[in-house]
Amino acid sequence: MVLAEALDGGGRGQVLAEALEGDGELELAAAWTEEEEGCRRTVRTGLGGRSDRRRKDVLDLRMGREDDPVDSMEIDGQQQLQIEGPAAVPEGFNSDYLRVYYGKLFPYGDFFKWLCYGNDGKHPGCDQSYVGRREFSFTLENDIYLRFQSFDSAAELESSIKEKCPFKIDIGPVYSVDPAKRHAYAQSGNNVFVPVERELIFDIDISDYDDVRYCCSGADVCLDCWPLMTIAMKILDTSLRGTPFYYAIIMILVSITYFGYTVAVVVSIAGSVIAEQESSATNKGLRLLTTFESTRRSYTDVLESFFEDKLLLTQQLFASEERCQKILDLIPDENVASELHDKWQGNRRSSISKEDVNAARWKQLKTTLQSGKHKALRRCVEEIIFSYTYPRLDMEVSKHMNHLLKAPFCIHPKTGRVCVPIDPNNCDDFDPTAVPTLSQLLGELNAAGFQADSENNWERTSLEKSIRFFRTSFLQPLLKACKEELESAYNAKLQQSKNSLNW
Repeated sequence: MVLAEALDGGGRGQVLAEALEGDGELELAAAWTEEEEGCRRTVRTGLGGRSDRRRKDVLDLRMGREDDPVDSMEIDGQQQLQIEGPAAVPEGFNSDYLRVYYGKLFPYGDFFKWLCYGNDGKHPGCDQSYVGRREFSFTLENDIYLRFQSFDSAAELESSIKEKCPFKIDIGPVYSVDPAKRHAYAQSGNNVFVPVERELIFDIDISDYDDVRYCCSGADVCLDCWPLMTIAMKILDTSLRGTPFYYAIIMILVSITYFGYTVAVVVSIAGSVIAEQESSATNKGLRLLTTFESTRRSYTDVLESFFEDKLLLTQQLFASEERCQKILDLIPDENVASELHDKWQGNRRSSISKEDVNAARWKQLKTTLQSGKHKALRRCVEEIIFSYTYPRLDMEVSKHMNHLLKAPFCIHPKTGRVCVPIDPNNCDDFDPTAVPTLSQLLGELNAAGFQADSENNWERTSLEKSIRFFRTSFLQPLLKACKEELESAYNAKLQQSKNSLNW
C-alpha cells in the first residue's frame, strides 16, 4: 500500500509519496514535466508480481491544471489532495494510513491546550515551564518505545508526531524538571527528577467483567456487554459530581475516553495536585465510590434497574446450572442456597422460555432472601447486584503517578478505531462498534474532498462530533476554570507580597 500525502508548508505543488517496502516488490516511478507556469510532478505507483486485489489497493495521485484528465486534482492556492476510489482505502491499519491521519486530522491544538492547563498564555501567573515538564511517550512500529519526551509548543509536538508516526501515544505526569533532560539532573547527584502532578484516572477494562458476561471475553465486546461499561461511567460521574469534593478540587469531569475496549475516566483538575497531595486526593476520590451514601444512590438510581431490566436477560444469568450456581455461591446461608437450587432443578422440564426463566428465578431468589424468615439475608440481593454491575477499577492506575494515560484521538493498532471522548450525559447512546476507523476516515476525506493546507479537515469526517465535544464540553470549560484559578493564585501571591512589605 502506498499513500501520497501533500506536505503542508513544503512549497507549492510538492507531493510526498510514502512507501512501505513490504517484501521488496514495490516499484515507485516519478515523472517530471516542466511547464510555463511551474513544475508538475506526477507520482505513479505500481506493484510488480501482485494479485489483482493488491493492485486495486494502489493509489495513483496526480497534480496538474484544469486541462488535465478528470482523475487529476488541481494544486493551486488551495492545494488539494485526493485519495482516489473506494478501493484505495481498504480496511486495516498501517503506517501509511497513519501518516495521512496525523497530517490531516489529529487535533494538535486542542490536545496541547488541554495539557497546558492555561499555562500557555501571557498571564503573569502562568508557569511557562509547565508543559515542557510533561512526559509524552510514543510507541513506534515493532514495539519501539520512546519515553520521556517533552515539547514546549504544539508545533513541536505536531512535528515530532508527523516525523515518527507513533502507533500509540501515551501521556505521562508532569515532572519537577524537563524529562528529556533527566540524565543531566541525575549527574548532579540530587534526586530532583520526580513526578509532581498528573490527572486523576479511573481505569476500567471490559475484560475484568469476563466472569459476569457470557457473550464475549477478553478484548471482544458487543452491544449486550458494553452496557456494563456504560453503567460504570454513570456511577463514576454521579459519585464525583454529587459531592463537595468534586466541586472543590475536581472542577471539571471530562471525557470518558474509549480506547479499544477500555474506558478511562479522566478527571482534569484546575490547579495542581502536587506530590504531597497525591495520595490524599486520590484516596478521597476512591473513597467517594465506597461510601454508604454513594453506593446507596448508585443502587437505587442506576444498578438495580439495569441488572433487572437489561443484564439479567442479555447475559442469560440463570440460563444454565453453572450460571445459577455462580449466583447461589454469593448467598452465605448454604441451606437457603440449596433450597433455591432444588426448586430450580425441579422446574428444568417446564415450558418456560429462556427470558421467563431468568426473570422467574430472579424473582424467586428475591422473594426467598427478602422474606421475613431470612432477615439476615435481606442485603444479599443488593450484594449480588453490586458484584455483577459495580465499576471494576484498576486501583493501581488511580493511586500511582507513574502510570501512563493513552491519549485521546490516537488509533488502536489492532482495531484501527480512534480513541474518542464519550459524553457521560449521553453515554447510553454510545456504540463502541460504530467508532470511526482509520480507513473509514480516509475514505470520508476522499469522498468529501479536502484542502491540503486546512486545519479543519476533520469537519468533513465522522470525527467531527468527537472533536467538537472535546472542544466545547471539556476543553473550553476547563480552560475557563484554569484561568480563574491562575488569576486567584496570582492575586493571592500579590496580596501576600504586599502584606510582607507592610509588615
